[in-house]
Amino acid sequence: MMVLDSGHKATLLEGEELAQQQKDFTGYKDGLVRFSPGGWLLTKKFTKFANGLYNFKWRSSDVLLMTYPKCGTTWTQEIIWTMRNNASLDHPRANDPLMDRAPFIEFDMFLPDGLTRESPIIAGMTPSFLRLCPDADPNDGVYLQVSAAAPVPRTIKTHLPFSFFHPSLLDTAKVVYVARNPKDVLLSYCHHSRLLFEHGFQGTVEDFYKYFIGGDLLYGPYDEHVREGWERHTHPNLHFVFYEDMQADIMKELRRLNDFMNTQLTEEQLKKVADYTSFESMKTRGNEQMKDFFNQDVYKKDGGFFRKGKSGDWKKSLTPELVAEMDSWIVKHFNFGVSFK
Repeated sequence: MMVLDSGHKATLLEGEELAQQQKDFTGYKDGLVRFSPGGWLLTKKFTKFANGLYNFKWRSSDVLLMTYPKCGTTWTQEIIWTMRNNASLDHPRANDPLMDRAPFIEFDMFLPDGLTRESPIIAGMTPSFLRLCPDADPNDGVYLQVSAAAPVPRTIKTHLPFSFFHPSLLDTAKVVYVARNPKDVLLSYCHHSRLLFEHGFQGTVEDFYKYFIGGDLLYGPYDEHVREGWERHTHPNLHFVFYEDMQADIMKELRRLNDFMNTQLTEEQLKKVADYTSFESMKTRGNEQMKDFFNQDVYKKDGGFFRKGKSGDWKKSLTPELVAEMDSWIVKHFNFGVSFK
């Protein structure tokens, strides 16, 4: 059993459990690892980078965006980066790949082995690696190294919970944590897992629901993820926000972010940011950048990475029986002070 610097113990999935995961998620060919405490589920390759992530050197000017998958990550990432770097909407890197401007710090766990500096995946997703890390080996972590080498102010994103990062994180950098109604997370993560080859989900929404409430999806239990964020919500360097509040009144939430990050943008600048990062604007830019990673059949039938961008879609998409089951699960598992709209 491997023990990480974070204190997590890593156990490889084996036997029937691994076989079922690889049957339902065709992208998980290289294996999965369960981490305790917490029950977090991540790719086998994550163990190669876990200690580097835990010991990452944060700066006081950093903003880390932390969310469970499909809680408005890319939307919020674009808002934060634009507020900090592109309030005038004329930054030369405004059309660079989304994951190049705000590195997805643990994404190396999804990249194939045997990368070279000439690998097309680097040029397509993170071309700044070649510029910022001129002598680096991509197999030592493209995103980990780009995150370290990125110029200030760095905006970085993660789907990992707090426990995989050093306890000094919040005493050094600022963290924006976004939570979302679990019913919408379920639907959005299910579509995401069907759409992207890195997951390759083959089952039904009902199948996905069983994985979701059991904490058996990649990144593990949603309730524990939110719990770790909420336990720290009073820390002055943590900004805890709900996706539904951003949808209901984006200007109010932009003002709160403006205060938290001390970006000192005017009301007019905030309005421009709101327009530039609107769902329709993001949908056009983001789907075009990500399309090479899509299952095209799913894309044509159900939409891309940016699909609906709405809250409450579960009311039309989930059966009454599934809603009732989820309501009971939410009451039991989110009993630590968080309530969803």
